[in-house]
Amino acid sequence: MTPVGTEPELADRVLGGWLGRIAGNMLGKPVEQGEVWTRERIESYLRRTGALPLTDYLPEPPTEEDRLRLRPEWRQCVRGRIHGSCRDDDVDYAILGLDLLETHGFGFSTEQVGDLWLLRLPYLQTFTAERAAYRNLANGLKPPLTATYDNPYQEWIGALIRADVYGWTCPGAPRRAADLARRDAVLSHTGNGVYGAMWAAALIAAAFTAPTVRDALDEALAVVPASSRLARTVRRVSALHDTGLAWEDTLTTMAGETAGLGWIHTVPNVAVLTAGLLYGDGDFTRTLALTVRGGLDTDSNGATAGSVAGVLSGARAIPDRWTEPLEDTVHSAVFGFDGVRISELAERTVRLVATKV
Repeated sequence: MTPVGTEPELADRVLGGWLGRIAGNMLGKPVEQGEVWTRERIESYLRRTGALPLTDYLPEPPTEEDRLRLRPEWRQCVRGRIHGSCRDDDVDYAILGLDLLETHGFGFSTEQVGDLWLLRLPYLQTFTAERAAYRNLANGLKPPLTATYDNPYQEWIGALIRADVYGWTCPGAPRRAADLARRDAVLSHTGNGVYGAMWAAALIAAAFTAPTVRDALDEALAVVPASSRLARTVRRVSALHDTGLAWEDTLTTMAGETAGLGWIHTVPNVAVLTAGLLYGDGDFTRTLALTVRGGLDTDSNGATAGSVAGVLSGARAIPDRWTEPLEDTVHSAVFGFDGVRISELAERTVRLVATKV
């Protein structure tokens, strides 16, 4: 494992990851419906509300039509209305992953991931591939059948959103983080769905020690098959960025090249996420804003981008406008964790790092 620095620095960067994930999730939640909230519609909303460039949570909807288009959770996620994080699966799975490592250690099995879902997670708070896998678990199937039986969502983004905790607990060790994420992911996903989780975990682990976000992306790319569509997509976005192409034009190009996969598929979302990270260039606010403005699965992408940016910067460098409304509180569907403090989750994460070193 590459040295990360002092224990206070590690603690600050882990807390930055948690805060970034939650803030990014909250920013993207109101417009999380890719077939409705396209990139163009998000830009129109921000122009009409005077919110460009986006430097804070979304403003309140100005019209009744906007209110009806937003996700119903918008009332807990827009400026002036936030009192702690609203419940969301993008945060629930980070909490569940922490509980998994505390309960079973770093040698956990895929079967133990499934057992913990059944114990801690309500069925109706799972979606797409996770719901299919949960149903299969309840019917007595075992991995890898839980991922493949009657599950048309095997390459969607669900496993990627579960990967952060493996990166936070493996600072500077992207391959180790990717291995943990793979063991979790194969409960519900295959192919690019699994590669997305491995990539995200490695990216977050690399962010602790990489000098730039581009270096972290390069390290993360090394843990997935080079010929996979996910790897090719990350390389393509990076190449477009390197030519000096504008962020908007890069996303337009990638939308054409990933057309037909759907707004929750891992590959097009990884394109949006990679673009947000590269064009955000380590700036926390710009990274969150560009990623969410990119559309598709906005709350999931915002959460992962926020996690990476938060680790890169550390909690102390995150502007107060993102963290103060969270009130150090998480609302969660994970049994036994509703109302838990964000600072406590981060402290428990750091303790896990200490047990592994």
